[in-house]
Amino acid sequence: MTPAVFFDRDGTLNEEVGYLGRPDRLVLFPYTVEALRLVARSGYRIVVITNQAGVARGLFDEAAVHAVNDLLTSRLAAGGVPVDGVYYCPHLAEATVPEYRVDCDCRKPRPGMLRRAERELGLDLARSWVVGDRWLDVQLAAAVGARGGLLVRTGYGEVEEAQPLPGVTPVAIVSNVLEAASWIIRADRGGATGS
Repeated sequence: MTPAVFFDRDGTLNEEVGYLGRPDRLVLFPYTVEALRLVARSGYRIVVITNQAGVARGLFDEAAVHAVNDLLTSRLAAGGVPVDGVYYCPHLAEATVPEYRVDCDCRKPRPGMLRRAERELGLDLARSWVVGDRWLDVQLAAAVGARGGLLVRTGYGEVEEAQPLPGVTPVAIVSNVLEAASWIIRADRGGATGS
């Protein structure tokens, strides 16, 4: 069983544009490929996890989510980054589209997506990390007993940082996904502490 770094998608790997339902709106941050390449070279599997409530709200369908995810993985692959899995949750308890009105276990911060990845990819969650721009990403790390969650300041990260949640403590708060990758690599060498 191998460890992974689970990356939130929107606001973490690519620019936050609201509900991302069209591939032509996908804009990777300029450091994303380098960051994920560093993580992969350090022996981690790369897994993307994303809540996609736009499906439940009827803004776009699951085919649109797949189209965006396919473009993301192809751009990463072109940069030498192997993506081992992409998981998304289309559900929402208050969905306007009835078939997605589900109180599921896969919507972050619930652990369903990571548990599925654990089974399907043979991952060791206890040796894994979660990186994202929301407190729910940090909560997700705790929910599965991962080594920790890192909050990035891109996307909604600066807003989240300014509104701490009681009982939710990231292992680090960093500027972006490249700094998160560097922090994780330093932690493996015994050198990373705090934000």
